[in-house]
Amino acid sequence: YLSYLFIIIPFVVFAQIEEIAQDSTQVEYMIIEGDSIPVTAIDLDEVMLLHRLKFDSKEDRRRYLILRRKTIKVYPYAKLAAERLEALTERLNALESKREKKKYAKMIQKYIEGEFSDELKKLTRTEGQILIKLIHRQTGKTTFDLIKELRNGWRAFWFNNTASLFNISLKREFDPENVKEDYLIEDILQRNFQNGTLKKQKSALTFDFYELTNKWLHDDTEAKKS
Repeated sequence: YLSYLFIIIPFVVFAQIEEIAQDSTQVEYMIIEGDSIPVTAIDLDEVMLLHRLKFDSKEDRRRYLILRRKTIKVYPYAKLAAERLEALTERLNALESKREKKKYAKMIQKYIEGEFSDELKKLTRTEGQILIKLIHRQTGKTTFDLIKELRNGWRAFWFNNTASLFNISLKREFDPENVKEDYLIEDILQRNFQNGTLKKQKSALTFDFYELTNKWLHDDTEAKKS
């Protein structure tokens, strides 16, 4: 019996290997809930590894928390601004006559004023300043340039006198590479994108958050040494 097994085993092994080689072209498919099309892989969202927050003092921590609260409050308006701008631009480009464009812009203005005017007027000066920066982050253009280009169309979002209430420059840009507060705002956004507090919308500006982090951490270290 042992002799017989030793003779048979090699054939069984090679037969299994051959079978595996033949079946290696088979692919397993998955069906995701809500989708009828099978797929071979699932695309996962990019996850950023963020550094642990450290503060030199209680006052620094307090300022960061205040900035976080204000950023979370106004970001949805900046996101909405980018969405409205895209929709408005596409619609205006599709219209031929100036009369139709003017009519459509007024219609959008009345709609947004009725929906968001009261909320925007409640913003503080610093919240308005952050909003202007984030509008630049989301659209790639300053609020001043948007008003200049779209005029009545952009007033549909920014309203008549909201900016004057803030008493701040509409030309303010979002510059996380050179302005530390802007970097901290970006840090706040990335953390709240990850935890689901804010819905992520791709920035119209190009910058590397990891490089920014390394830069500011290095600058802070050098400042402490001096």
